[in-house]
Amino acid sequence: MDLIIRGGTVVTPRESYEADVRITEGRISAVGRDLAAKGCETYDASGCKLFPGFIDAHTHLDMDTGATLTADDFVSGTRAAAAGGTTMLLDFATQDRGGTLCDALDVWHGKADGKSSCDYGFHMAITDWNEMVSRELDEMARQGVTSFKCYLAYDNLRISDGQLYEILKRVGQLHGIVGVHCENGDLVNEMIAENRRAGNLSTEYHPLSRPDFVEAEAIARYCYIAKAAGVPVNIVHLSTRMGLEEALRARARGQKVYIESCPQYFAFDDNVYSLPEFAGAKYVCSPPVRKPYDQRALWDALAKGEIDTVSTDHCSFNWKGQKELGREDFSKIPNGLPGIEHRPAVMYTLGVAAGRMTENQMAAMLSENTARLFGMYPRKGVIAPGADADIVVWDPTCCWTITAADMEQKVDYTPYEGMRMQGKAKAVFLRGQLVAAGGKVLMERKGVYVPRGESEYF
Repeated sequence: MDLIIRGGTVVTPRESYEADVRITEGRISAVGRDLAAKGCETYDASGCKLFPGFIDAHTHLDMDTGATLTADDFVSGTRAAAAGGTTMLLDFATQDRGGTLCDALDVWHGKADGKSSCDYGFHMAITDWNEMVSRELDEMARQGVTSFKCYLAYDNLRISDGQLYEILKRVGQLHGIVGVHCENGDLVNEMIAENRRAGNLSTEYHPLSRPDFVEAEAIARYCYIAKAAGVPVNIVHLSTRMGLEEALRARARGQKVYIESCPQYFAFDDNVYSLPEFAGAKYVCSPPVRKPYDQRALWDALAKGEIDTVSTDHCSFNWKGQKELGREDFSKIPNGLPGIEHRPAVMYTLGVAAGRMTENQMAAMLSENTARLFGMYPRKGVIAPGADADIVVWDPTCCWTITAADMEQKVDYTPYEGMRMQGKAKAVFLRGQLVAAGGKVLMERKGVYVPRGESEYF
């Protein structure tokens, strides 16, 4: 039986308009005013916004750091995603040094298949580049993996500039996209070592060991390497004004530069690292939370449309027992924040409700732009006939408070604890199925793997 979501306001990047949405066999079959409802089930969305299902293109679920394992796996992480309105995520399958991309993809399918409560796909993180791996890229594309990640920091993950140049050219042949973690790894290593030698071991020294210029330098270097390779640039988790300036310089040179940032860089500043009783460890992530002027620059860039996507970099570690590994040495604190459940509400509250961005910009940055960049549009990211019926019925009047005691994330804290929110996912439809309502999961493990095509360079 068809379902009609009636009386809501459809939100797109270009406009908002009142319309009904008909769903047939998991897909949107019609969008329009006063659709005939005879023989259909109906859902009353009066007074609510209808957003395309939100897409989180930057998660780390069931990830082994070598020292510990993330608190959230694909069971808990995707339940949390669905509860908050995220209907699709892209996690990072990561090649082992000496291993193959195909082996890594098989491992991540084993982590996710049959366990996910939202739809999912994978980026492939390349850590060991050689001719055999280059040939594997064709197989990755055949299996629906058309986006890749490289690191310019972390000794166990990073590649050389020359390897990055080769990877960019090779991925460009597939019309894919490469996202890069932009920090100067050598400088980070040296600054951590300097602080440790000086006995500077508290959480306050985490951001000081990764200052803004280590991000800016790596962004500039990445952009120039990509210019030489003749391909677009995707910068992940941008956090600084200085890094933004380098990205905008590259755009001014005529390069295609896509910028992702994350809610934590809009919500917090580096004063959190001075919280007493080791609470600053809850905010240790890389890049770190930055200065107030960086936060202001990011909000300004977002309002101007200079930031393309907002994802979470969800990488959750319990404060007790995991973050505590670095109680005596900040460099041993597992890096990462939880956020997969609360991203839509945080960005709506701090952005739309606060007048810093429009609901249309939110639809772009949390849905459509992400779908386009990562090769899943128009199946995902849009409310239009033929698309998957991934729809978030958003109540803009709902006021509530984030608390770890009432969330699906399995991690033992949320950095947004006690924050008052305006707006919430009243109902979440995944391919036409009502999987969550009012922040509670109604149906779990309904997610499927979504193979993706070529990147759309918008």
